[in-house]
Amino acid sequence: MSIKQFTYEDVIQARNRVAPYVMQTALDHSIYLSGETHNVYFKLENQQPIKSFKLRGALNRILQLTEEEKEHGIAAISSGNHGVAVAYSTKLLGLKPATIIVPETTPESKVEKIKYYGGNVVLMGSCYDDAHVMGTRYANEHNYVIVDGGDEDPIVFAGQGTIALEMLRQNPDIDTILLPIGGGGLGVGCSVAAKGINPDIKVIAVYTEACTAWVDSIRDNKPYYVYDSAPSVCEAMIGGVGKLGFEMVNWIDGFIGVSEDAIKKAMIHMLFHEKVAVEATSAAPVAALMEKPELIPGKHIGIVISGGNADNQIFIDEMKKL
Repeated sequence: MSIKQFTYEDVIQARNRVAPYVMQTALDHSIYLSGETHNVYFKLENQQPIKSFKLRGALNRILQLTEEEKEHGIAAISSGNHGVAVAYSTKLLGLKPATIIVPETTPESKVEKIKYYGGNVVLMGSCYDDAHVMGTRYANEHNYVIVDGGDEDPIVFAGQGTIALEMLRQNPDIDTILLPIGGGGLGVGCSVAAKGINPDIKVIAVYTEACTAWVDSIRDNKPYYVYDSAPSVCEAMIGGVGKLGFEMVNWIDGFIGVSEDAIKKAMIHMLFHEKVAVEATSAAPVAALMEKPELIPGKHIGIVISGGNADNQIFIDEMKKL
């Protein structure tokens, strides 16, 4: 069954709605990844108050809830960053503390932030797919309003798309956008927004080779909403595809897979050379540019650095190898 989609105009409205609450993050030029044939820019969503782009979509949804829905209480099922965004948003807007269901494997740094912003953390399942099934049942049993993180809510997707509006206002010459993909909200949201400004812009989504749910779903023309992934440092990119993301996947121009080792190397590159601490998911598009530049078109490439809530142990382990 088809679900409601969204348009460029929805992204414009989302920008107007969330603008008072989110930061217009910097678009930084990279001297290390740029070259004679191309320039590279980082859209630093790790500069948001919660260190993640997820704030945009969560706020766009919560700001549109009715008073009755707010009174019921808000819940979110998340691999981490969306949960932080919902907890932060409810505190910012003076609402009841949100209940956040996360997998048992969620990095402690993200759990700590959810609690810091007043969220009630409930650990369920060994991965996001498990947490989503169990958490949805739990939230429904308690009559909570679920603020979806990237499965089928067009309002959340439109909020994420505001990143591309900002990026292209900061640099109208950008002709390629490179970003990580999990449920699909960031990729589809930014593509709808970018192509509303310039239909020729290419949007490339990067996934970890530990989880090929997107390419398998596209190949088989069958959405794998639940997917058995290999272990990964990218907890936000593991599991099945989002329902709305799959229905609107044609907005995305291509997919590139990168190895776990390449992602960890990209994290170290960002820290040592770009002086930016990023989480593993954010490093995936950087890894693609570093290791597979021949697959990436364009002269002016904007990379969405989706978050900075990194697992410190990854840095510690990688630096021991140096």
